[in-house]
Amino acid sequence: MFSPHGPSLRELAIQALSSVERGYDLLAPKFEHTPFRTPAPVLDATAAALRPFGPFERGLDVCCGTGAGVNVLRPLCRERITGVDFSSGMLAQARRTHQDATWVRADARALPFTGAFDLAVTFGAMGHFLPAERPALFAGVHRALRPGGLFAFPIGAPPPVTSARYWALQGFDLAMRVRNAVWRPPFVMYYGTGWPRAVSDDLAAAGFTVTAVPLPALGRREDGSPRGRLLLARRP
Repeated sequence: MFSPHGPSLRELAIQALSSVERGYDLLAPKFEHTPFRTPAPVLDATAAALRPFGPFERGLDVCCGTGAGVNVLRPLCRERITGVDFSSGMLAQARRTHQDATWVRADARALPFTGAFDLAVTFGAMGHFLPAERPALFAGVHRALRPGGLFAFPIGAPPPVTSARYWALQGFDLAMRVRNAVWRPPFVMYYGTGWPRAVSDDLAAAGFTVTAVPLPALGRREDGSPRGRLLLARRP
């Protein structure tokens, strides 16, 4: 799972016992050598699905991490791209890699933008927000977009209850709940709280018009349905 340049077991243990912000600050220098980064096929599939909706003017990567979303936004947007994250360590890595973008340190639950962007994306961040926190996140993105602006992100289909993957994710979430019950500060990362229907309902409640398109490049489940879709939330 990890390359020889990735974090050691000791480093991972320290990160797991930290807050989300501190954990990512510590992980940042080696983040690109971990399985936590967004895989290239997901980025490529997202870019391909968004292309027919563009071109766009200004783009925003929410919870940008080390800046993987810039590779999606750059060919789609005519103007400068902005990334926002609350980890100063992750932003430092992003600045080194993508010097042509603007990087802003802020909490995604209180985005400091109003009517500034035509396209916003996020990758791999939904698990870091409890269901009760999603309304603030989505309200901030809605506010950051211009009228007609689009918020897009890939989301996986829930695995069948009979699958090993389903129970592996349930086991991970249970372990995180136990960890957060007995240790402070909490580290919020849950896989079972952000399935498509719940997220779509929260986007609609924030004022978005929500649709979805399949990402066939990510494969299909045994029943023929796509493993992943791109949620498209448009500010009317």
